[in-house]
Amino acid sequence: MALLHRAELRPSKLELLVPWLPGRPWFAGEAGATVSRVAAYRFDDPAGEVGMETLLVRAGDGPVLQVPLTYRGAPLAGADRFLVGVVEHSVLGRRWVYDAVGDPVYPPALAAAVLADAGQAEEYFEVDGERQVRGPSMTVSGSRTDRALPAGPADEVVDGDPTLIRAGGVELALVRRPVEAADAGGPATPAGLPVAGRLTGAWPGQDAAVLLAYAR
Repeated sequence: MALLHRAELRPSKLELLVPWLPGRPWFAGEAGATVSRVAAYRFDDPAGEVGMETLLVRAGDGPVLQVPLTYRGAPLAGADRFLVGVVEHSVLGRRWVYDAVGDPVYPPALAAAVLADAGQAEEYFEVDGERQVRGPSMTVSGSRTDRALPAGPADEVVDGDPTLIRAGGVELALVRRPVEAADAGGPATPAGLPVAGRLTGAWPGQDAAVLLAYAR
C-alpha cells in the first residue's frame, strides 16, 4: 500500500516535467507547454523507502506520455543521468525525483506487474489515526506467467519508445506513448519477437485498454 500525504510540492511534479520532457528521445508535444495529468498508478517498494508513481501526462495538446517516477529522500548514487529534478515536500522535506527506469527498485516492481499481474498499490491517507483509501484513477492488468522475476536493478537501460530495461535475463519494454492494446502489433511490439507478458491500462475517457509495458 502507498501512504500519501496531503502536502505541497515546490515545484510540483508536473512543473518539474515541463523542462525535462522535451529532452527525451520519445517526447511528443509542444516543448515548454503546460504538462497536464491524465491518470496515474503506483507500485509498492517492499522496503517502504522509495515512492514509485507512474504518471500519464500530456504536454499541451500532444499525445499521452508514460512517465514512471521514483521519489527518494537522498540522491541515488550513480543515477545522475536519470535525475528529473529536486522538489521540496512540505511534509517529507527535500525529495530527489528520478526517471524510474534507472532506479533499482523499479525493474522488479514492473516485472511483477507485467509477468505476475501484481497490480498497482492501493493508495491511502492517514487521517486522525484512521486509514482513508483513495480510489485509483485508472486500472492496470498484467499477465499471469510462471516466468522468474528479476530481483535487482537493471543491467542496461536503452532510452527510446519503448524504453528497454534489461534485468535478470528479462527484457522489459516500457511504452512511452501508449497505444491501444488491439493495435499492439505496431511499433510497440516488433514483429517476430515473442512477448512473455503484457501490462495494459485504461482510465475514464480511455475505455479501450492501452499497452503500457511488455516483457520478452
